This record gives sequence, C-alpha cells and structure tokens, in this order.
Amino acid sequence: MDIEPVSAFALDFSWRTDQGRVRQRNEDAVIVRPEFGLVVVADGVGGATAGHVASRLATETIANRFNRRVGVSATAEKARLYLQAAVEEANIAILRHAEENHACVGMGTTVVVGAVGLDWLAFAYVGDSRLYRLRNDELIQLSRDHSFIQEVVDQGFFSSREDARRYGIGENILTRALGTAPSVAVSSDVIAIDSGDLFLFCTDGLSGLVPDDWLMQILSSIGDETLESAADALVRLANERGGTDNITLALLRIGARLAV
Repeated sequence: MDIEPVSAFALDFSWRTDQGRVRQRNEDAVIVRPEFGLVVVADGVGGATAGHVASRLATETIANRFNRRVGVSATAEKARLYLQAAVEEANIAILRHAEENHACVGMGTTVVVGAVGLDWLAFAYVGDSRLYRLRNDELIQLSRDHSFIQEVVDQGFFSSREDARRYGIGENILTRALGTAPSVAVSSDVIAIDSGDLFLFCTDGLSGLVPDDWLMQILSSIGDETLESAADALVRLANERGGTDNITLALLRIGARLAV
C-alpha cells in the first residue's frame, strides 16, 4: 500500500550527534522520523549522571506520539497544539522517572521539535536548543532561548548578548527545562515553508561554539550537495573550536513541490 506523502514538498533530512572533545558522556539525543516529517533534538542537563536519561526520555516520548500521522491530515494549528502536548507529556515522563529512580533526581533536558505538514512547519521548544531557518541566504533563529542571558537582554538590562557576556552573565543558565517542575511553559509556532528552505535544529554544543554567520556560510554553500556533508562539516567545526560540549543537530531541506 502506498504511503501518502506527509508534505506537498519533497523532504530531505540529515542528523548527527557527537560527544565532543571534553565531555565524558553524550547527554544529547536526536530522533528523526522522515515518514512523519518529525525532528526532535534534546540536550540533557542536571543530575550527576542522568542528563542522558532525560534527553532520551524526551525524544522517545515525543516520537512515540507520532505513531499516528499528524502531517497531511492535520491543520497547522492542530499540529502546533499536538507538539505542545507531546512536550508537556515528556516533561511528566521525566519527572515520574526521577521520582522512581533516585539516581535521576535533578535531571532535566532542553528540547526543540518540528513537524512538517502540507505547506507548513509546526515547532515547539523549551530551553536553549535552537531552530534556525535559511531562506534566500538569510539565516534567522526561529526559536528564542529560554535562558537568563536572553532574559536580561529582552528586559533591556543589556543592549546585546555580547554586552551581557562582557558583564559576566553566563550563557548556560536556563530559565526553563523539562523535568524541573510539574508544568512547563512550552513555546510554539507555525510557519509557512517553501522550496529551498533549510532548517537547522541544534543543541548549544553547536550554536554556542559556531557563530551564526559561520553557520550561514556553511549552510549557504550546500547548493545541490547532500545534507550529509554539511552535517559532518558542522560537527567537525564545533570540535575544531574546542568541542567543549556534546554536539547534536538535524537538518531539514524543503525540496521541489510534488506533482499532484
């Protein structure tokens, strides 16, 4: 039986996770389900040894919700709400696991998830794992970090993140994460997609080491090349710049519109 395409466009995916050069364990997780148009990236935090448990629980809980397709049969708003509910379910799963396993107390994770539909991308996130879009050689961050440094900039205490860093504000202080409270405020949105769009989902092991303009240069240079080489190049660059954190990313390229 033929499977109905999830989108009106051809879709291309590539993903990587790498321990980096410093950390003793990879606490990131990534699940991509091309048949559902689904991407989930998570970065485990907190807990002496259990960050990897939290990130795995988050990605698996969210992915398991997509056993039934949300794509072509769903409206964009329905998909956005579905993603929000999946992230909230992951939050509860992490809390429950920590309650039942003492070694996991204090664990948490960031998450960024996207689901492609007919001509849209729904996405949701908690924490500072990011979603970028490259369109017409312009790279923009679609997510907004749930971090203390972003908060003080947004509230006008500093004019930029660079000014906040110079003052001594750390980059890695989260204001939201899964697994830290019974309820979590999930940010979500829906955007239209078009042929040629390229989306990057990543943890701060990439975005914290590779500046946005460098990311844009690599992504803009892909052209007709495979996403695999770009994914490898991004991981390699983050490691060359120190590899001080785990590095995880997923690329989604929107191809030609499919014939009706």
